[in-house]
Amino acid sequence: MSWKGIQKSVVRAPQSLRQKFNIGEQTKDAVFIDAERRFKELEVETKKLHDESGKYFASINSMLTHQIEFSKAIEEIYNPISGRASDPNAAIPEGNPEGIKACEMYREIVSDLQTTLQPELEMLDTRIVKPADELLEIVRHIRKLVVKRAHKQLDLDRHVNSLKKLQEKKEKTLKDEKTLYKVENDVEIATQEYNYYNDLLKDDLPKLFQLETEFIRPLFQSFYYMQLNIFYTLYERMNGNNIAYFNMSSDVDIETAFNAKRGNIQELAEQIPITRFNLQRSKKKLPDPRFRKPGAPGAHSTGSVHSPDGPAPPPYTTTGSPQPGYDGYHTSEYDGYSPNAAYSPSTGYASPGGTSYSPQPGYQQPAATGQQAYQPPAYPQPADQQYPGYPVEKKAAPLPPSKPSGLMTAPGVEYCIAQFEYVAQAEGDLSFSAGDRIEIVQRTADPNGWWTGRLNGYQGVFPGNYVAFDG
Repeated sequence: MSWKGIQKSVVRAPQSLRQKFNIGEQTKDAVFIDAERRFKELEVETKKLHDESGKYFASINSMLTHQIEFSKAIEEIYNPISGRASDPNAAIPEGNPEGIKACEMYREIVSDLQTTLQPELEMLDTRIVKPADELLEIVRHIRKLVVKRAHKQLDLDRHVNSLKKLQEKKEKTLKDEKTLYKVENDVEIATQEYNYYNDLLKDDLPKLFQLETEFIRPLFQSFYYMQLNIFYTLYERMNGNNIAYFNMSSDVDIETAFNAKRGNIQELAEQIPITRFNLQRSKKKLPDPRFRKPGAPGAHSTGSVHSPDGPAPPPYTTTGSPQPGYDGYHTSEYDGYSPNAAYSPSTGYASPGGTSYSPQPGYQQPAATGQQAYQPPAYPQPADQQYPGYPVEKKAAPLPPSKPSGLMTAPGVEYCIAQFEYVAQAEGDLSFSAGDRIEIVQRTADPNGWWTGRLNGYQGVFPGNYVAFDG
């Protein structure tokens, strides 16, 4: 848009808003409004005719090209990938000689069809596509005249409104009189320009509608006969080929003959396990390395230093000393505690600084009566440092208590619900998963102590801060 056009757009902007919201007086012509409505419909349909004719011309060309590429893909499937250890037919030079030969003959037929249909396709472009382009160009030129007429209408309405304001002014000054004279001249010029474009479009648009009908009739007839000629040539050439590979029984329909040639290939393919392999389901069948026994193939080995990328901490032994190579799990909550110190039922854990942690009353070492001694479990490692590569739960489980607390017999029969998964760290521990309902045999008054419970017929101890009372 030129600078002059920008200036005119700014001047016409107020009147455009008034016209949009139907404010003030506006010039209207019922005959032109009806003609413009019909022209908009013609404009839309002409654009569609132009697009569809171009798509049809391209589809005929691309159809033959895709037929050639289709036969090439089939030929590559028929040809085995020789020289590969995974190919059972690597020693065979050709996997399907008849099919490969049929693909070559088919390509020759389609290539010959491309040459034969080239004049028809050129005629389709000349008689259908290009006339549609010319009609669309005419419509675009008329659209410019319609826009020009709309601008002249805005100018006329703008000058008429200005003239009306000056005429309704009661007391006019000398300046107002000069302005009134100028506005009257502007109204007269705007009226002449508007009437010129308005009358031109009102007279010529009905003629265009009639000529457009006469223009479309031969166009559509030509399209029909050229299409008939193209498909007739395709049918005659394809039907007259002598490729024995495509021969099917003539006394049955194509679908029945296809199923007869295919046989039970689909059923045999579906019986191969990898054709219905479910990756997510297969992952559930793989053994979880977190539950492998120490020393088993693939089990985690302990290291001398605990790190986030290292193995999980080992459980304590029945003698009360940790396994070799484990330097403990240290947090600010357990300052002064050294896991390398030996555990004694009477003195507890002795730290290098002299501070010892003795068990609370109620946890006494049993006498040598055959009853199994209580073994405090090791501290489970945080989830984000336990097994690299495994997904981490958003809510981490709390740390088990560091020392046994006094037990009390549960009043009646109590149950609790596991809030986190707990895997036994030592002999005598009770393993469970989150959501399991555990029967409480003995528990401490402190909910952070070690409790005794029964699950699935097995009894053992577990950290009380891993569960919540049921009900």
